[in-house]
Amino acid sequence: MMAAYGDSTVIRDTFAEASAALGRDLWQLVSEGPAEALNQTVNTQPLMLAAGIAVFRLWLEMGGKSPSMVAGHSLGEYSALVAADVLRFEDAVPLVELRAKAMQEAVPAGDGAMAAILGLDAVAVKAACDESAQGLVVEPVNFNSPEQTVIAGHTAAVQRAADAAKTKGAKRAVMLPVSAPFHCSLMKPAAERLRQRLADLSLSAPRIPVVNNADVACLSDPQMIKDALVRQAASPVRWVETMQAMSNQGVSRVYECGPGKVLAGLVKRCADGLVGGAMADLAGIEAALAATNV
Repeated sequence: MMAAYGDSTVIRDTFAEASAALGRDLWQLVSEGPAEALNQTVNTQPLMLAAGIAVFRLWLEMGGKSPSMVAGHSLGEYSALVAADVLRFEDAVPLVELRAKAMQEAVPAGDGAMAAILGLDAVAVKAACDESAQGLVVEPVNFNSPEQTVIAGHTAAVQRAADAAKTKGAKRAVMLPVSAPFHCSLMKPAAERLRQRLADLSLSAPRIPVVNNADVACLSDPQMIKDALVRQAASPVRWVETMQAMSNQGVSRVYECGPGKVLAGLVKRCADGLVGGAMADLAGIEAALAATNV
């Protein structure tokens, strides 16, 4: 997962901090697997947080500029808050582990599902959900691009909504291999567990603006930031609006930190004039440096 960044001291040190915070070796897990362990959300969430912050720190070490704004998709919001000095990294790692456990335990295994609806606008996706619920829960939960919306809820209702979306003209409806129906209202028990944990943590005002998922707002009051994180667990990720908000504030380039390129590929679909890039390896970081240090 991190091999594309070479033998970087800052990356190893970041994973060492995360391992110390959890009391287990995350570097061994990320380097050797097995895949079954990596795919367990209780491991995936701390690993992705560590990966994002490690790459952000490497970017800065290599001469990258501090961003004018940050945001994160779902779990990535925690990385954004760490990057903005709102949340200490050593607090964030066990917090996202708790978030993972709480989300996993909120819905019994097999009772919840998620599906990606491709090639259909969000209004039509919501209509498909509304007519397919039939007393169960199914909701749009990730507004990833104007023609890519993820839905979540009870398994049977999600399957019905996926079929309904195809009858409304969706190009594809893909059931996702996830362990829980993230960001739908079934996650409210997880949100309450997050509220209890966050009450014990000290957050700071952001050093740079953070656009949050729940409200598409840049908050400065630590208590309001905590409340937004609590609501985020059971609320949709409004990514299209997030990219548009950044564009409206004069942002022209958006870079994805970590071993992935999905968000970078969505950028220009969300807002005209925005350019996306992925720091998914050393070459990606070097390309970002060349584009921004001019």
